Amino acid sequence: MPPAAQAADVQAAVSAAVSSPAGSPAVAPPAADFPDANGHPFVGRADELAELERVARSAVGAGRSRLVLVSGTAGVGKSSLAAALVRRLEAGGWTTAWGACPEPPGAPAAWPWTRMRETLASTGHVPPPATEPTPADAVAARFHRHRAIGSYLAAIGTPVLLVFDDLHWADEETLALLTALAADPGTGPLLLIGTYRSTEISTALTEALGRAARAEPTRVYLGGLTEPEVRDLVDALTDREPTAADARAIHARSAGNPFLVRELTRLWESEGDAALHAVPAGVRDVIRHRLATLPETARTHLRQAAVLGQDVDLDVLVALAQDEDAVLDSVESALLTGFLVEPNADHLRFAHALVQETLYDDTARARRARWHAQAADVIERLHPDDVEAIAHHLLRAGNRATPARAAHYARAAAERAERRFAPHQAAALWREAVTALDRSDRPDPPARREAVMGMVRALAVTGDLAEARRHRAEAVAEVVTDPVAAARAIGAFDVPAIWTANDDEALSARLVTAAERTLAALPPGHDAERARLLLTIAMERRGDTGGRGLAAAREAEAIARDLDDPALLAFALNGRFMHAFHRAGLAPHRSRIGAELLDLAARHGLVTFEVLAHLVLVQSGAALADLASADRHAAAADA
Repeated sequence: MPPAAQAADVQAAVSAAVSSPAGSPAVAPPAADFPDANGHPFVGRADELAELERVARSAVGAGRSRLVLVSGTAGVGKSSLAAALVRRLEAGGWTTAWGACPEPPGAPAAWPWTRMRETLASTGHVPPPATEPTPADAVAARFHRHRAIGSYLAAIGTPVLLVFDDLHWADEETLALLTALAADPGTGPLLLIGTYRSTEISTALTEALGRAARAEPTRVYLGGLTEPEVRDLVDALTDREPTAADARAIHARSAGNPFLVRELTRLWESEGDAALHAVPAGVRDVIRHRLATLPETARTHLRQAAVLGQDVDLDVLVALAQDEDAVLDSVESALLTGFLVEPNADHLRFAHALVQETLYDDTARARRARWHAQAADVIERLHPDDVEAIAHHLLRAGNRATPARAAHYARAAAERAERRFAPHQAAALWREAVTALDRSDRPDPPARREAVMGMVRALAVTGDLAEARRHRAEAVAEVVTDPVAAARAIGAFDVPAIWTANDDEALSARLVTAAERTLAALPPGHDAERARLLLTIAMERRGDTGGRGLAAAREAEAIARDLDDPALLAFALNGRFMHAFHRAGLAPHRSRIGAELLDLAARHGLVTFEVLAHLVLVQSGAALADLASADRHAAAADA
């Protein structure tokens, strides 16, 4: 049978499995028969589930990807809705995989896709490409990796459902993959479900939602369950028969939030009707009330676990508590009472983020600071490469951690964030490093300038140019007596630029004056610093009619070639590009600059300059009426 006919047969078979000829859902078990990942019964949400099934049929009919974004507050049932859809589509012949985004810091990049790969591999499909970015040619590698994953999904032979859970914690690699698959026409029938908390939308997620809008996603917002649905959920949770008054009280106290309904129902079942009236309306009070039933030692260990985060390494918790048997006894109690779940023998997870947050907030700040400091020591000993987690704890340890140590790990975590192309996280970590250094009684001006300029670079890459300029001006103004230190501060802003007009002419003039003054005072033997001063002059004098900017760029380029410094040469080529617009007919010259910059950046993993090179070639291609080439480079830059 020809491949096209086979594909048509697959689509027809699956369409029949998920819908009747009239277009209504096929006969399937009730949604309550499909518990979520934690074994909780699923009730209500009939309209939302029908909408997801409609989109699933649309994906099959179109033979391409469809995206659904499910949002709502914590505990409202986003994951449960996705799990119910998974079970239904699995019954209809779909291939499904699930990946939850772990709470940062310290989470591996694209962890949800790693879990999906494992699931797909376990069902007999050859694993798709890994997602870890390569050091060189990273932007192109990401583009080809996403295309390879789309082709892999298309080759599975059945419609595929991928669930990206908890996108409010997603890293940039995960969000890039989700939006790329949503826009890829070659995935075959693919349904993408993304869930996130509507009250915790990160900057990275905001940007991803903007990109995803081009795919015209279906958006589902979950509110609270109705009173009849709350009663159905209570019936499914307990053998005790609730009266209308019981169900009404639970609904009023929980506002229909399924998590709060479950918590209140457990209390009602174990303590009777009075418990509903004794517990204030709110999850924090519910958790406090349930915590009181545990031994004091168990409560202490749970608070220590909460300091470690939503996911808990049992070895770290044991080392923090310094009593393995007592910790294991506490863990057993917490598992029985539903505070924790046990993914495996070495790790624990709080049953809900609100449990961890309540425990954390209810712990005195002084105690939290000491536990954070101890946790940093333990992780440094057990997992010394986990610089993100060490930095997280040191930065929250207050005066219990030395500023220099906190800044050291914040810097290491920031640099790692830059390498994995997470500029927003890098900016936050650089800022933390600056704050830590500012509270030290032993000032370290060079370290502070380095941290400030790291923050400036990250802010510029994320688009916060106004704050980047302000901090840059302050850093440059602080150095006046040491020409080498001044040169390093002034020349540290090696952020690619494409516009030929300055955003702040006054600041540019001050920077040029400082660079020229420092250049004259710079002693011999500091060629790299000299080149960066020259490039500051070239970049800040972009668009002028004199020859100083171009001469500075050419001199810096010659130095960079003599030093064989790829990063410096890339910046120098950027500077020369800025001075290739002073007359007509220079588009071929700009094209040659772009081609050399692209080759250089790709070979040496200079990701931001690789993006710049594509944009240079878009501009020169359009100027030369080579629109096909311009389109190719625009697509590469976008990818």
